[in-house]
Amino acid sequence: MDLTLLYRGPLASCDYDCPYCPFAKRRDSRAALTADRAALERFAHWAAERREDRLRILFTPWGEGLVRSWYRRALVELSRLPHVERVAIQTNLSCRTEWLDEADPDTVALWCTYHPGQTPYERFLGKCRALAARGIRFSVGIVGLPGHLAAARRLRAELPAGVYLWVNAAEGHTYTDEEAGDWTALDPLFPYSRHPHRSAGLPCRTGESVVSVDGDGTVRRCHFVRAELGNLYDGSYRAALRPRSCPLAVCDCHIGYVHLETLPLYDVFAGGVLERIPAGPPGAPTGA
Repeated sequence: MDLTLLYRGPLASCDYDCPYCPFAKRRDSRAALTADRAALERFAHWAAERREDRLRILFTPWGEGLVRSWYRRALVELSRLPHVERVAIQTNLSCRTEWLDEADPDTVALWCTYHPGQTPYERFLGKCRALAARGIRFSVGIVGLPGHLAAARRLRAELPAGVYLWVNAAEGHTYTDEEAGDWTALDPLFPYSRHPHRSAGLPCRTGESVVSVDGDGTVRRCHFVRAELGNLYDGSYRAALRPRSCPLAVCDCHIGYVHLETLPLYDVFAGGVLERIPAGPPGAPTGA
C-alpha cells in the first residue's frame, strides 16, 4: 500500500504567542504531555512495522512539536527506514537543529513558519542557514498580514536562493489586487492561498491515498472532515480506502486543498508535497 498520513496527536502547547493562533502560549499539563508522547511513540512503532507499505508522513501538531524530544526522535528514526519515503513536520523552528545530524537528509524535511515578533529575525535566519548547511530539505513561510510584508521581503532576499518562501493568506483578511500582487511577487503560488477553493463533489486524494490520524489512531479522510474511516491500529480503516469526492463546500487550507485532484499542485510540488517544496521554480498559477 502507498499511503500518506497526516498525524496530529493531542499536543496543543506552543512556545509562541502569535495573535492569530488559538494555541499561542498554551501549556499542556504533564499528563497531557505524557499522553502525547505515548500516542506518538505508538504511531511511530506502527509506521516502523509497516515494511510492506510505502509511507509518507507529515506531523501537523496544533502546538510546537520539535521542542519535545519524542518528536525529534520520531523524525530521526522514521527517516532511516527504507519504506518511509518522506517524514516531515510543521514547525516554528524554535528548536535547536543539531539533532538533524542523526537523521537521513534524503528523507526528513521541515515545513518552517516565521512569526515576526516571536523570535529575533537573525536567530530564525541563522537556523535556516544551518538547515541548508546540513543539506536538510525545508521550506519557509509567513502569514500574509500587512505588517509582515517587510519581513517577508527581507526573508526572500536573505534566504538561500533555492529555498521556497510560501505565503499563507491570513484568515479573515480580504486582499485587494494590489496587496495580492505584493505577496505574489514573493510567492508566485500565493493566488492558491488567497481564496478558498470550491471542493464540494470534486475528487480528492484524501480517503484513498491520503488519511488523517489522531492520537487514538482514529483515521479520517483529512483533518477537516470528521467522519471516521476506522482505526489505524486494528486495520479497520483499510477496507474504507477508496476514491472520494469532497463533502465540504470549500477547502481553504493548504494541507487540504493540495490533495484536490482538480488542482495541479501534485505536479507543482512533485516530490515535495508534504514539506511544501515545489519541484522547480514556482510559476504564477492561472485560474487559481
